[in-house]
Amino acid sequence: MSRSPVPSLHGRVVVITRPAGTGASLARRVRAQGGRPLLLPGLSLHAIDDEATRAALVRALRAAAVVFTSPAAVRFAAALAPIPADCAAIGVGQGTARALRRAGVTDPQSPARQDSEGVLVLPALQALTGRPVALVGAAGGRGLLRETLLARGARLDEVHVYTRGAPRLDRRHIAAVHALPADARVLLSSAEALHNLARSLPPEAWAVLQRAVAVVSSERLAEAARKAGFSRMALARSAGATDLLAAAGGDFTLP
Repeated sequence: MSRSPVPSLHGRVVVITRPAGTGASLARRVRAQGGRPLLLPGLSLHAIDDEATRAALVRALRAAAVVFTSPAAVRFAAALAPIPADCAAIGVGQGTARALRRAGVTDPQSPARQDSEGVLVLPALQALTGRPVALVGAAGGRGLLRETLLARGARLDEVHVYTRGAPRLDRRHIAAVHALPADARVLLSSAEALHNLARSLPPEAWAVLQRAVAVVSSERLAEAARKAGFSRMALARSAGATDLLAAAGGDFTLP
């Protein structure tokens, strides 16, 4: 994986597969580096807004540790109830930590390694027997956080503040995929988004996407991309925007 500064993306098409409505900031960064962004959402997100969820969230925010699984989890939670400034909040990545600060949390924690494994190394999540811990996000996903926190003896309170679903792709998305050059980069930080695109795109468009270089945020996603039919991959240091774009700007590194 590359440890060099972010290279130029001059002229390169970069496919952004983040959930619908969340890729604009990353697209601006691609343009600033000379690239051409293509928003191709792999997920759609929908709020859960009812009194039972709101009450569960208010209770969960008082836990000894409150793990937010994504920036979307912060956004949807904050729409349901104010997140206290002194909340013992943990963001799975730096983007989630930034979202927590924007929501008013004074000192959110986040790991150096921006994934579930990185979160589970944090000191605040080690001695958990009998301690209340909350997990705020959406149903589904890998389940590693849930399983490990329970195995460590936490009194886990899991609150789902939104749902994930398949994206709605229209003719413009499909036409843009058909026009992708072979050196296009596809940013992948979610196996669920990858699988949704495989199901949502027509076979001919999916075949074009497979010929691009998949920029993956972990070895786990690299394996998922291989199984999905990608043969060229670049491994980013993390799912953070800077690391993904650094990998996108270089040559592909995985056979």
